[in-house]
Amino acid sequence: MRLSLTMRKDLRESPEYAAVAEHLRRLHEPAFGTPHHVTDLVTTIDGGRIVVTGSVYDQLDGLPRKNLYEVRDGRLRPLTSGGGSAKDARFAPDGSTLAFLSDRAKADVFQLYLLADGQLGEARPAPPVPGTAEYLEWSPDGTRILLGVAGLGAEMADAQGSGTAGSAESALPDWYPDVEAGAAEDAWRSLWTYTPASGELVMVSPDRLNVWEAAWCGPEHVLAITSDKPGEDDWYSAVLSLLDVSTREVTELLRSDVQLGLPSGTSDGKKAAVVQAVCSDRWIVAGDLIVLDLEAGTRCAVDTAGTDVTAVQWIDQTQLGYVGQRHLDSVAGVIDTGEGPLPESLTGKELIASAHSWASSFYPAGAFTSAGRLVVIREDYDLPQEIAIVGNGIDEVLVSLAHAGTDYIRSVAGSAASVSWSAPDGTLIEGILCAPPGTRPFPLVLHVHGGPVGAYQRSWGMHDYAVPLLVSRGYAVLLPNPRGSSGRGQEFAAAVVGDMGGADTHDYLSGIDAMIKRGIADPARVGTMGVSYGGFMSAWLVTQDQRFKAAVAGSPVTEWYSFTFTTNIPRWGLWFLDDANPEDSGNQVYTRSPVMHASKARTPTLLTAGAKDRCTPAGQAREFYQALVGHGVDSELVIYPGEGHGVRRFPAATDYLTRIVSWFERYMPA
Repeated sequence: MRLSLTMRKDLRESPEYAAVAEHLRRLHEPAFGTPHHVTDLVTTIDGGRIVVTGSVYDQLDGLPRKNLYEVRDGRLRPLTSGGGSAKDARFAPDGSTLAFLSDRAKADVFQLYLLADGQLGEARPAPPVPGTAEYLEWSPDGTRILLGVAGLGAEMADAQGSGTAGSAESALPDWYPDVEAGAAEDAWRSLWTYTPASGELVMVSPDRLNVWEAAWCGPEHVLAITSDKPGEDDWYSAVLSLLDVSTREVTELLRSDVQLGLPSGTSDGKKAAVVQAVCSDRWIVAGDLIVLDLEAGTRCAVDTAGTDVTAVQWIDQTQLGYVGQRHLDSVAGVIDTGEGPLPESLTGKELIASAHSWASSFYPAGAFTSAGRLVVIREDYDLPQEIAIVGNGIDEVLVSLAHAGTDYIRSVAGSAASVSWSAPDGTLIEGILCAPPGTRPFPLVLHVHGGPVGAYQRSWGMHDYAVPLLVSRGYAVLLPNPRGSSGRGQEFAAAVVGDMGGADTHDYLSGIDAMIKRGIADPARVGTMGVSYGGFMSAWLVTQDQRFKAAVAGSPVTEWYSFTFTTNIPRWGLWFLDDANPEDSGNQVYTRSPVMHASKARTPTLLTAGAKDRCTPAGQAREFYQALVGHGVDSELVIYPGEGHGVRRFPAATDYLTRIVSWFERYMPA
């Protein structure tokens, strides 16, 4: 069906919009008021109590609210009340008190609350911090709580939607200008401690030190990922530091040519762990596990048998648990660091390997018990989330999030299979193929993940409304993990650094060729889509190969010159473009910009962006749109005024999905 120009601007009365809205209603309505998705699983060390953060829709409007739920008697029982959202629960070491963050006082500004004895009711608020609390952790002795606090002008990672912290509401009038003048006072991230017994709230990080992430290491020190500037771009060169919370003295422990994240220390402060990884997004970290002996002053890389580590936890003073991704599987292990000096490498005993994705937000995670078992949130493409305890011969499902809405999706979303193929240079490339039942070949949509450092696993609906929706309409969707993806070690992840749009281009094209050769894809009906790096790659591919009949590029980069001088992460882009200097001619800033190759494109392209996106500003989508239109290529530009990086809020998400489906059905109908 070809929509009229008027209908293309406003889809709300169209049959397509109604069909997509009904699809989403059938998924979510049976779970209104209860969690449709859970994250951030925590447990007492004995595994006796388990709490998760649940995302809850009461109706499909805006973002879901968040609430805390305890796993009890095969159900998720709510733990918090009082309005707003609640998240990031953490048990005191003795399990007696649950600390969590809530924005019940002011939307999007999170403060600390404490709930004693695990009973549903009104939690006790701690004194407010000057900003919004992003994370918390109890001290090993249970006397203090560490709080990571972002000023209300601090930049958010693109994985969080970009924009600035605590920006849901503003007291300024609509006409008031946006003003930028370097690093503002409210742009910094700091560390605070709260002592429940005395009510004392103290800032423990020094002024002009930006703390991105932190964890206790003994009762008087904190491990922290720090930089001397607060801009989002400064995270990429941040170091691992040790902070004395009494004196505020800072000691640098580790500096890396790549990125550092997920710091964790033992309760006695003698050992520490951190993950070192090539990263394209803050808070999306998957890489090598490094253990530091702080007494001996030594460090070593742990041999995790090819696993890119995505979560770490000290179980006791010597045992370190880790979870990560290896190829398309999630794996977990426990290593024993022993009592003496660390060897050059340690081999992790594989605890489990599963095709299920134990979802945090982007990568596998879990919580270890003192008995060496792991409590996980696991899922598959056709398996709604379930919480289970595994290891040491046990695999017990504690609660499932299945309901009538998930049954509906399973009935229309086809199936997912792991696939692989060889790139032109012989490199093995892996991915997931989601396909409907019926007679092959299918029209094929190539779905490129963000990053470029990221990874797909077989997860519930592939964590993307568009995938099961497209499959329900008769499309096959190929989701590749090209070079640059996680799960294949840091050499594989780093292969895209300095070569975005180079060899990875052919990883995608050869995947399409393989699907055609296997009789899965119809060569006359091939499209591409993606968001962020997936948006860049979708715009890039249609300038490099004219096989594509339709493309959807969301939150893309299309012109690296203007990107460099408008984004909040310019150094990241230049680093991944072979350290190019935008003042020089002929380098990758020019040669890898889709806009500079727009004359080669013939593919109708839908471009979408969020007006509040500081990472890939909306002007990037507009540039490619105008370049395509100037060359006579059918294109549409859709900018959502209330969105940042990606389209997350309803009803904007319904409109966005409708436009995706309509675009592919217009140019490559199933």
